[in-house]
Amino acid sequence: MKRLSIKIRLTLLYSFFMLLATGAALAILFSLSSREILASTQAQLEQRVQESVEEIRIRDGQIRPDSDFYSVTRDVYLSIYDENMYFLYGRIPHGFTAQPEISDGEMRRIRDGNQEWYVYDISFRLSDDRNVYVRGITSVTDAEESFSVTVRFALILFPALALATGIIGYRFTRRTLLPVKQITGTVQKIRADADLSRRIGLDPGRGKNRDEIYSLAETFDGMLSELEEVFRREKQFTSDVSHELRTPVSVILAQCGACLEDKTLTEEQRSQILLIQRKAKEMSEMISHLLFLSRADQGRQPLNREWVDVSELTGMIAEEQQILADEKQNGVRIRCRIQEGITASVDETFYIRMLINLISNAVYYSGQDSTVIVSLESDGEWLTGSVADNGIGISAEDLPHIWERFYRADTSRSSSSHSGLGLSMVKWIAEAHGGWVKAESAPGEGSVFTFGMPVTGSNRAQEPCEQKNEKNEIL
Repeated sequence: MKRLSIKIRLTLLYSFFMLLATGAALAILFSLSSREILASTQAQLEQRVQESVEEIRIRDGQIRPDSDFYSVTRDVYLSIYDENMYFLYGRIPHGFTAQPEISDGEMRRIRDGNQEWYVYDISFRLSDDRNVYVRGITSVTDAEESFSVTVRFALILFPALALATGIIGYRFTRRTLLPVKQITGTVQKIRADADLSRRIGLDPGRGKNRDEIYSLAETFDGMLSELEEVFRREKQFTSDVSHELRTPVSVILAQCGACLEDKTLTEEQRSQILLIQRKAKEMSEMISHLLFLSRADQGRQPLNREWVDVSELTGMIAEEQQILADEKQNGVRIRCRIQEGITASVDETFYIRMLINLISNAVYYSGQDSTVIVSLESDGEWLTGSVADNGIGISAEDLPHIWERFYRADTSRSSSSHSGLGLSMVKWIAEAHGGWVKAESAPGEGSVFTFGMPVTGSNRAQEPCEQKNEKNEIL
């Protein structure tokens, strides 16, 4: 199950507690309101009955209530009874058929069929010898029904309230977490293009409030500035050191060449000078690679694109590497499967260097009398190449790290003649052309390095597509 985002979780938490508090408040309010409505109904009934006695008069020896006595005020029906419970005047509500006994001053709740009523009686002395009873009746069911309508209306509005609470909570949470999204987006961009000059750059106006997220973003920007400066100094140091080392290494190589021309050298002396010369050449190659990568890091390594017949160029590079492999007398054969006539806009020097690094690595790590296969094909938009060997292979743990500078998979793949910078250069060259490079390998089964580049020099990288063109095989 997909994990919910903080934004959704905060919205749900906010909505839950808001609705819980609202529901509890409504429950308490409805409970109190129900009792209050019934108490108010009783008070109104009692007050109306007591007021009605002033509307009863004796005229010509007869009881004559005023016309107001017959009006239904506040849903209270009034009626007059004599001492023998004989109905004299007034109105009885429709549906009230009960005939309860007179109970002076007592509020009673009487059920009659499907309805309930409040009945309140008081006695009233009209003259010294004549008493009457005034009865007030009001419907409890109607009072409760009006309250039930209010409750139902509130229950209908509750889902709308829940929806409104969720929407408001979500918008509020999203607005609050917007700086976090901005921080995440900046980090992702930095990871994608390794550009430490990027900053989160929250609105300075937020600084008036200085909340925790603003402080986090400000701290993060400060850390990025420090990291950028550290990496800048490191790149500059690498570049300066590499430049400074070129001169003494060149002097060592020149002196070794001069010493080797001396005919008086013993065999042991010549062997030692040759060792020094070989190590100096390796150091010179490493310095060259470091300078290349340093300039690439500083954006000072431009591409000089031109339209090149990469089919012919790839074949020439493979032939040169075959000659170098033959000098080692290890029986490694380089076979080419190259589609003819592929032309592309590439930097010829960089393309050559990339292919040399891949092929020389494959030859070096291949076993005795093994085969290295160099392939190249194109679909008209992308050219795709690969270098495959059946050498010692690379473990799954080491495979993701082989593009890192100076990384050595293990001691069996380490060598004094390999600096660990070749594949870093390969990756930079492929990506600088708007392409990609990947590796597939298994210990004891060999490795396959595959690269792709857009034919027209586009910077849009994509995964390799299926190639359906015919291939030639060159031995």
